[in-house]
Amino acid sequence: MAHVEKRGQGKWRARYRGPDGRERSKTFDRRTDADRWLASIEVSKARGEWVDPSLGKRTFASWAEEWSGAIVDLRPSTLQRDLGIVRVHLLPRFGSVPLSRITNPMVRSFVADMLGTGHHSPATVRKVGQVLTKVMRGAVEAGLIARSPCEGMRLPAEPRREMRFLTAEQVSVLAEAAGPHAAIVIYTAAYAGLRWGELAGLRVERVNVLRRSIAVVEQLNELSGKFAWGPPKTAAGRRAVSRPAALAQMLEVRLARLEVLGSGLVFPTPLGEPMRRSNFARRVWAPALQRAGLDGLRFHDLRHTAVALAIGQGAHPKALQERMGHSSVTVTLDRYGHLYEGLDGQIAEGLDDVLRNSRGLAAASTLPEKSGSGPCSDERPGEGQWALRDSNPRPPPCKGGALAS
Repeated sequence: MAHVEKRGQGKWRARYRGPDGRERSKTFDRRTDADRWLASIEVSKARGEWVDPSLGKRTFASWAEEWSGAIVDLRPSTLQRDLGIVRVHLLPRFGSVPLSRITNPMVRSFVADMLGTGHHSPATVRKVGQVLTKVMRGAVEAGLIARSPCEGMRLPAEPRREMRFLTAEQVSVLAEAAGPHAAIVIYTAAYAGLRWGELAGLRVERVNVLRRSIAVVEQLNELSGKFAWGPPKTAAGRRAVSRPAALAQMLEVRLARLEVLGSGLVFPTPLGEPMRRSNFARRVWAPALQRAGLDGLRFHDLRHTAVALAIGQGAHPKALQERMGHSSVTVTLDRYGHLYEGLDGQIAEGLDDVLRNSRGLAAASTLPEKSGSGPCSDERPGEGQWALRDSNPRPPPCKGGALAS
């Protein structure tokens, strides 16, 4: 039975028996604090939320090591990023602190300090906070602590990167500036919308020449300088992308090159090796941007360009979602919905044609009644069409003001 007992001058010890049958105690300076603590323990026991307090003595560093070794649901690149955040940002601050001693004010102070130094962007602070939340949530799920200290923690808003969209002419200028070997990479990114990893890892057998389609089923990632094959970014990323006829012809020529036949990759380097993003950016992309006058353009902006070009051709959002491999059509509309605004005028023009044609057909199908066939035998020409002009019409008067009965 839980109780509080006095232990010397100004000391009070609260004792209770846990669900595991073991008795535990804690000493306080005031009787009120001891009673409040016992009440909270009884509530947690009743709710099934009680946690052995000795488990919370485990340090953050010890738990983070176990947590990282049990991760199985992250892409290799995401896992590498998260582990780097733990090593660089979290261990220096929380490594030696017991899990039960990490409090919400401590976490909030950590986030505020990162923002206050000015050395970290809001995007970096947000990622660090998200990883800390995942580590502490794992501790809760493992039964080491009752609640996560990250609950209610406010992180900087997700910064929106400005998208750039090239015109078809700008894509051609950029491709030509990149040189004959890299031009096809740029054309494929801009007209098929493949991500960098999907392009770098595109195998020859994934290109269907007859159907003019590309099967996206994997991508090539760089992890600490080493290549690793993995699935697309999302489950929806596994898709088939149709190619414009002109792009299909370019790829057919590409597939006959010796470095392609030797490597099995559609876009290897001239030496037949997989493309490294850093090398491509330094040797091809940056010089091409300078020659084309497109400074500041990111390679990923070619994917945005692919969306804009497709919308310009009247692509339906659902078809666009499937083509780009977005997880849902909501994602597509959230990112690119503003590009559909310019099509509203085209819709109005099309509806105007429909409206005019429908009125003309309706007028042609309703012919005027011949003279003498209306309610008055001396009806004037054209007055037999009164039903088309008035939704609540009255027949024209007969001579002398009388209506035919």
